[in-house]
Amino acid sequence: VQGTGGSSAVSKCSAAARGYIQDRFLQLLAGRRRRRRRAPLIHRGYYIRARAVDHCVQDFLLKTQSLPRTQILSLGAGFDSLYFRLKDMGLLHHTVVYEVDFPNVACQKATLIKRMKELSALVGDTGGEGLGVITFSGEDYKLLGVDLSELSELERTLEEAGLNNEIPTLFIAEVVLTYMENTRSDALIQWAAEHFPQACFLVYEQVHPEDPFGRVMQQHFSQLNSALRSLARYPDCEAQQRRFLGKGWTECSVMDMNEFFTCCIPEDEQQRVQTLEPFDEYEEWHLKCSHYFVLAASKGMEPSWTPLLPSVTVPRRAGPGGMAGSIPAAVCARLSGIPGLRRYGHHSVLIKPNVILTTGGFGEENGQHCRMRNFHVLSKHAGYWKAVCVTQNSPDKRWGERLYHTVSCLSDTLALVIGGRTSPSSTGLGMLWLKFPETWNASDPDEVAVEHVSLQPAVEAAALRWRHSTTEITFKGEQYLFVYGGRSALEPVLGDWYFLRTPELSSTAIAVEGPVPESRHSHSACSWEGGVLIAGGLGAAEQPLGSVFLLRELEHGFQWQTIETHPPLVPRYSHTAHVHEGKLLLVGGVWFHASSVPGVTVIDLMTGLCLDYVINVEHLDWPLMLHNHSSIFLPNEKELLVIGGGGNCFSFGTHLNPEPVTLSLSSILISH
Repeated sequence: VQGTGGSSAVSKCSAAARGYIQDRFLQLLAGRRRRRRRAPLIHRGYYIRARAVDHCVQDFLLKTQSLPRTQILSLGAGFDSLYFRLKDMGLLHHTVVYEVDFPNVACQKATLIKRMKELSALVGDTGGEGLGVITFSGEDYKLLGVDLSELSELERTLEEAGLNNEIPTLFIAEVVLTYMENTRSDALIQWAAEHFPQACFLVYEQVHPEDPFGRVMQQHFSQLNSALRSLARYPDCEAQQRRFLGKGWTECSVMDMNEFFTCCIPEDEQQRVQTLEPFDEYEEWHLKCSHYFVLAASKGMEPSWTPLLPSVTVPRRAGPGGMAGSIPAAVCARLSGIPGLRRYGHHSVLIKPNVILTTGGFGEENGQHCRMRNFHVLSKHAGYWKAVCVTQNSPDKRWGERLYHTVSCLSDTLALVIGGRTSPSSTGLGMLWLKFPETWNASDPDEVAVEHVSLQPAVEAAALRWRHSTTEITFKGEQYLFVYGGRSALEPVLGDWYFLRTPELSSTAIAVEGPVPESRHSHSACSWEGGVLIAGGLGAAEQPLGSVFLLRELEHGFQWQTIETHPPLVPRYSHTAHVHEGKLLLVGGVWFHASSVPGVTVIDLMTGLCLDYVINVEHLDWPLMLHNHSSIFLPNEKELLVIGGGGNCFSFGTHLNPEPVTLSLSSILISH
């Protein structure tokens, strides 16, 4: 548990070095550990944590600034720089800060402060050494070495250090209570309420242990030998709120970090953070945010302390209204143990009946995580799928290495790859032809010939994107590919489109009327009745969308039409989609409603009726992550074959779904 403080100090330092947080004291307190650079996803995660704590602390100081004296008690403070930042900003005129942590952590921190002129000067030279458990004592700063779970000793030490029960007190527990036994953390929460007539309590920690991301998160902390103990009893925000209200606190509000980011951070600050460095891990960022919460409880405060009131009113979007049923998931027999199918950000396409080609993505090859160079072919024989790895025959073996591209099959022997990226700053990958032999099947697959497409200038912009969609459409009997949306190195979200005539790939101007959909990426797109169905996606400001549009053929061109769904479709992105007999099936994805994960949603395109189904995973002994996956619909079997999926679960490790899964839809697609 003590080790978690050190690693969090390194991450905070790295985030500060990249401009996410302004804090010159972090580096001084991190000591020799500070030099490692973390990934952009980690930077964002520590930014939102620091921002939430600062937001509430500064609100407390602002609301109590007219009072003669207040105090802050930071529990499990580790190497946090809170006191030094507040002091430096001139916010501690009448506030004393007490920090408590394990004795050896407190001693290390006290030594650092004494050694660093810049730190000791802020505290003011006390002349005397810290005494016993009080490892450092300044006029408005006390550092105490005591185990939080020993409540009577904690109480005695705080009294000795001068803590005053009669003045307004802010307790801070930033990822601390969850490491304690529940009986002890509950006792601490209740003790604070009982002994301090005017008090506020700020908590930041994890939530939702049982969904796929939560399981990966729990496993990570267990492996570090620092299990998250609160989660079984307090698995969600509502349970945490009930916990505080039941232990003597009279007011309590709580938000997960998606809500906090959207509602409590001004728009210009959101944009600043979103543009600090190239970023493309939206799914993992939103999942991380739905698995952490900030809680503000209070009692006896006049006026009442409500730091989590939204500063902007964001329309509260309803979550799924209730599940219409469940869909069984089963591991695909005979496809287990093929490492090449453990990947995400790839693309799978049905080349001909019972033959599937999977290309690109990030996954596991030769025991290592890397961008996937080889292609995989899955084919079905006598009721069973088998998979083989296929090499590419091309002048440049790296052409296949791309994520978030599209693959469109133009015939049994020809497919077109459009766009994709290697990294968020390396994106100009263009288009590729994939050519297969006539007699191709997975029991005897040949190489795939890969050729670079030389594009006309008018078409180049269509290829400089990723997280877009490419759909086959018909206009006046001719075949076209409709390339829509996505993002590029310059634009975080695109709303433009191209009609590419096949097979020569010339860009054709076709008139389109009707309300233009808002820009989006990571949406789904399906061919339907000669046109295209677009659903969901991530829009501007990184907010999921719940709109569904049909691009419909008219006599002289196309028209955008909105498809109204009821109840309204829960906004989502990074899902896949298929159409079957007038029904649009949306599979998986990411949404902001942490109480459940997206399963399969069925939209009746005639009536707009929208039904959510949960996926029953009792026969899988691993977490099924349904984002960044690919899926193929098999109409005869009324089955979905889900290939790959997963991603980097914040700092908890990479999760790749280990094997393909079939979802049986026969019970929900009963033909009328």
